[in-house]
Amino acid sequence: MNQHYKITLLPGDGIGPEIMAVTVEVLKVIGQQFNLEFEFQEALMGGAAIDATGNPLPTETLEMCRQSHAVLLAAIGGYKWDNLPREQRPETGLLGLRAGLELFANLRPATILPQLIDASTLKREVVEGVDIMVVRELTGGVYFGQPKGIFSTETGEKRGVNTMAYTEGEIDRIARVGFATAQKRRGKLCSVDKANVLDVSQLWRDRVIAMSQQYPDVELSHLYVDNAAMQLVRSPKQFDTIVTGNLFGDILSDAAAMLTGSIGMLPSASLGEAGKPGVFEPVHGSAPDIAGQDKANPLAQVLSAAMMLRYALDQPQAADQMERAVNQVLDQGYRTGDIMSPGMKAVGCKAMGEALLKILDN
Repeated sequence: MNQHYKITLLPGDGIGPEIMAVTVEVLKVIGQQFNLEFEFQEALMGGAAIDATGNPLPTETLEMCRQSHAVLLAAIGGYKWDNLPREQRPETGLLGLRAGLELFANLRPATILPQLIDASTLKREVVEGVDIMVVRELTGGVYFGQPKGIFSTETGEKRGVNTMAYTEGEIDRIARVGFATAQKRRGKLCSVDKANVLDVSQLWRDRVIAMSQQYPDVELSHLYVDNAAMQLVRSPKQFDTIVTGNLFGDILSDAAAMLTGSIGMLPSASLGEAGKPGVFEPVHGSAPDIAGQDKANPLAQVLSAAMMLRYALDQPQAADQMERAVNQVLDQGYRTGDIMSPGMKAVGCKAMGEALLKILDN
């Protein structure tokens, strides 16, 4: 008997619809092979939603996501909407989706694929073998703290304010995700903060140390965020799993992503409490400059769907199959423009998808 899953698709903007189309076809084949029945339902988000409704995250979209087993998001945003008021921008819709689904943990892997090692801007000996997971707190910290805004002072001068704040409960739950993730990997967790100057970071460090008593099999270390950024470039192989707050995680996960040579290859997962739908999306943007030209790299979207299978649907074998197909298509020399190198086979988005399907059918 097939297992049934309701998946909300948010193609979004730019190259989003193109990479989503490839991924859906791959999921259909995976579903047939593993007796998984996917019920796909599509909704508007980002710039497409602004154009249609004036709202980057329509109420109907959020409700549809809440009623799903998982949400697959492609990409949002673009030059067209950059000058809108902040509350109307596509990125505000993304924050609203995370808050509306109570997604507090963002998992961002940065793994060097052997086929693409020379695409990294760092030396081979520095990045070869890098396999890092960044666990970023997603719904607290300076992005959500109150008060915030731009205010006039008594002298008439404007003052911008954002508040970095965390409660013990918020820290404890992301620390649990960090420790649990490290347990499934190589058993090393580095907590990143700025406890030498920030009180909120001191509380962060105190709580992570307290939580570590529940995970004696995980080796815990600490770094200040500035040192962590330096170490990611100097010696990235020292890291296994990193857990950190919203702002620091935003920055460090992008830095870790670029170790791999192409942000177009990297997936991510945003998770809430067990049993609630997560959001799975590539870390790259909407690339409006190549939208509609069949130039997009769909592999990060496909790998995001694999993370969905693994973390949301508890289908690790199906996830492994998708990841193997990506590795095999790279072994066969297929490359989109962003990961192209001499001697490889240049293909577009659709052709890359066809190559994946051919591998899965064999």
